[in-house]
Amino acid sequence: MTRAALYLRVSTEDQTKENQAPELRQLAERRGWEPVEYRETGSAAKVRPVLDRLMLDARAGRLGALVVWALDRLDRSHLGCMARVAELDRLGVLVVSVRETWLDTSGPARSLLVSVFAWAAEQERARLIERTRAGLDRARREGKRLGRPRASPIALAGAAHAIAQDGVSIREAARVFDVGDGTLRRYLARERAPG
Repeated sequence: MTRAALYLRVSTEDQTKENQAPELRQLAERRGWEPVEYRETGSAAKVRPVLDRLMLDARAGRLGALVVWALDRLDRSHLGCMARVAELDRLGVLVVSVRETWLDTSGPARSLLVSVFAWAAEQERARLIERTRAGLDRARREGKRLGRPRASPIALAGAAHAIAQDGVSIREAARVFDVGDGTLRRYLARERAPG
């Protein structure tokens, strides 16, 4: 039985992979494949350890197919997506997409279609970045405060006291006093600095 990797990726913790899962499982089952799920949260433009593990499994011959919701789940870069699909093709791993049903066909048109859809995914990412920057610029012009609110000096002092007096960890003190780990670490470093 062919082992099929079901690669489920969303960009943020606010999104759910469960929107993708049923159709990926159904596609694998219709083809008689044994589904193996690889779930990841993170931008397609960043390091993705789960996808890296999936590719290692493909190179080791442990996978015969890869099922994705859409090509943009693999990569938002035109060249990155094409290179990944080409490597999987070379390894004999069939790439199948729920949204791009033409993907599991063969012939010269397939390469062209992979290129077009990978380019479209890259362009969508570029437009998303442009829209985000435009929204941030507008918010700044309107005088809105951006980013995380400043940590309370009282909360930081309380967390530092809890660490020093009660021996709690930085992570636990940050959680209890509702401040960021990094913010608390910087506060402690400033407090410990000479002068």
